[in-house]
Amino acid sequence: MLEQTDLTKILVLDIETVPQFAAFEQLPERWKDLWEKKAATIKKDSLQTTEELYPRSGIYAEFGKIVCISVGYFVKGNSYQFRVKSFYGHNEGELLTNFCNMLTRHFNEPDHLLCAHNGKEFDFPYISRRCVVSKIKLPESIKTEGKKPWEVKHLDTMELWKFGDYKSYTSLDLLAALFNIETPKDDINGSQVWKVYWQENNLERIKNYCQKDVVTVAQILLSFRGENLLKQADILMVD
Repeated sequence: MLEQTDLTKILVLDIETVPQFAAFEQLPERWKDLWEKKAATIKKDSLQTTEELYPRSGIYAEFGKIVCISVGYFVKGNSYQFRVKSFYGHNEGELLTNFCNMLTRHFNEPDHLLCAHNGKEFDFPYISRRCVVSKIKLPESIKTEGKKPWEVKHLDTMELWKFGDYKSYTSLDLLAALFNIETPKDDINGSQVWKVYWQENNLERIKNYCQKDVVTVAQILLSFRGENLLKQADILMVD
């Protein structure tokens, strides 16, 4: 299917998420209790404390928030170009609104596809859940409820790589290395985003990291199709 897909109909995306608060101690009492219950289910050993686990809360839509969504799309000329845009900021509702408006205007047709690495398990449901929390109407292209599996227009590069094998997780960085693609983790990795946000207050650094992931997913799509990788000159960051 991927070989016959028009790449210009695919919107590649990646999100970065952080805990709702800078530290466990800042949580309201009700949420402290709720996180304690959640933390008990994810402890790897009895020595881990609820407070130590709190930085991981950002990966759960109930306890975290989105601070950046980067998207990229292919433009076909003599060769492919790839344009990247980011929605980011401290106001999650505002960035989600802007992102959903973009989807509705430009990537909401039946032949459009959304693509992310591990997107079906993380990015797509996380965006949907946070939109519901913010009372933002979901664009058709991201909806899954009431749809048959083949009606959900979501691509997942991790799923594509599995070829039906569901035994393990394959990271984006590992696939990048496999296809000789430059690593997107040359500055920070996902586990450090909470610190860059809450301790360094550096959204630009997070945005740059998110954009690198989007470009890497695009390169992996091209690799799956047996096509040449994008050159740096083919990649354009847009406002």
